[in-house]
Amino acid sequence: MMYTVCMSPRHEDVSLDQLFRALADPTRLRLLNLIAGREVCVCFFVEILGVSQPKISRHLAYLRRAGLVAARREGKWMHYRLETPRDEVARDILRSTLRRLAARPEMQRDVARLGAACCGSGDLLRLAPRPVKIQDTTSASRA
Repeated sequence: MMYTVCMSPRHEDVSLDQLFRALADPTRLRLLNLIAGREVCVCFFVEILGVSQPKISRHLAYLRRAGLVAARREGKWMHYRLETPRDEVARDILRSTLRRLAARPEMQRDVARLGAACCGSGDLLRLAPRPVKIQDTTSASRA
């Protein structure tokens, strides 16, 4: 039996100091870049970033507390997606950051690795659900 549980971030506005602290870590920036415009299972982050699952989970929890990421559980899999701040200034900072990240070669390599992990024939594809593109309703994607 499959079930889905949504775990939304707090409904408070993101403070700018929280936002800047969340953006101040290279691993968290890589995670945000990977989930911009898509929902991704945590197992893909582990493979692509080459970082342990507990460390990835700590960074994702930090991003959730900052209100930048939402999580959804489907069976044993945790899926993460970008949450856009309601505050206009924070939203503009995040949008600009994502746009700049998308232009960086190392970030483009991460996204390419995500595509290869999703579409390849490795063990991960057989085990985990593929990342899903999500419709951008907040204009915070890289468009």
